[in-house]
Amino acid sequence: MKLAVVGGGSTYTPELVDGFARLRDVLPVTELVLIDPDARRLELVGGLARRILARQGHPGRVSWTAGLDAGVDGADAVLLQLRVGGQAARQQDETWPLECGCVGQETTGAGGLAKALRTVPVVLDIAERVRRRSPDAWIVDFTNPVGIVTRALLGAGHRAVGLCNVAIGFQRKFARLLGVAPGDVALEHVGLNHLTWERSVTVGGRDVLPRLIAEHGDAIAADLRMPRSVVDRLGVVPSYYLRYFYRHDEVVRELRTGPSRAAEVAAMERELLTLYADPALDEKPALLAKRGGAFYSEAAVALTASLLRDTGDVQVVNALNNGTLPFLPDDAVIEVPAAVDAGGAHPLPVRPLEPLYAGLVASVTAYEHLALEAALKGGRDRVFAALLAHPLVGQLDRADRLTDALLAHNRDHLAWA
Repeated sequence: MKLAVVGGGSTYTPELVDGFARLRDVLPVTELVLIDPDARRLELVGGLARRILARQGHPGRVSWTAGLDAGVDGADAVLLQLRVGGQAARQQDETWPLECGCVGQETTGAGGLAKALRTVPVVLDIAERVRRRSPDAWIVDFTNPVGIVTRALLGAGHRAVGLCNVAIGFQRKFARLLGVAPGDVALEHVGLNHLTWERSVTVGGRDVLPRLIAEHGDAIAADLRMPRSVVDRLGVVPSYYLRYFYRHDEVVRELRTGPSRAAEVAAMERELLTLYADPALDEKPALLAKRGGAFYSEAAVALTASLLRDTGDVQVVNALNNGTLPFLPDDAVIEVPAAVDAGGAHPLPVRPLEPLYAGLVASVTAYEHLALEAALKGGRDRVFAALLAHPLVGQLDRADRLTDALLAHNRDHLAWA
């Protein structure tokens, strides 16, 4: 079984490789190819990847290349974890929206739109080349914004599923709080990528969410960085990304006074790459846990195994709506539990979504549609329309200012600009 990782020079990659090594019975990888244009990163990350597999007695072969076509040739699955423009572009995404009074964040709002505009054309080009070299390969997308990128891939007819670690993170946290095995916890996770709510937490056929909130509400709210009263009043657990919507102005004030997450991550990446260069290091370092992406490898292994081994397992993924949420168009991409087999991801039925959540989901879905139009066709007017539609923007003057700022900061990455 050959897997290719596009963006294989990422500091995340050792987390992924560690999962391949630990879960070899679930996903028996025989060949792993890391693909990245950065030769220095590839050498450091690839060397560590080999040492991780060797330490755990994994027989798989690791190689790396800057050549996409050769790297994906004959692959059974291609995992996408690229960042167009690197951390420098992320730094921009997290700062210039603040000048207009909007949250600066790489996956939502104006910064998220900038990332989508840079990313979608690159991902679609990669996917076309995968289709030519390995037409039966599955594409697993971790690249943010996952919802928009996955919608672009599926709209172009690619064999693709999007994946985020939010759901598995909640599952593991709730299991720990309840003192049960993670596999015993099932989530009623519903919404869009980075816009979801846990409406029930089932253990042994019983919904234990009310108990979780009653007994552990303080810990849950602290992780969300929201007041305990939010969880108590809603009776559900929102994704921590909902903080950008529920406490937008407070977040903007915080972001204006502290260092950006991009700056923190860039410093962390420099330290990680120094660690990776140590030939004695043969396991993922503890620092990697602070980089983000908790349980990323477990989710990736489980999804890829289900696609390639036709298991029919239920996993939370990003897939076409196709009537699951009847108030959304069929071609919207939603994030819900789905049965995953060799034919792809098939969302399970979902209870009607309450208006409090459905309204926001519908609004952000409309934005995502317009964002994809802008990414595919370009044009200032399309960028403006997407920003005007976004619930975190929604004002004419602000959308105009943000459009100008977005284009000024991303001109080098937008061929049409």
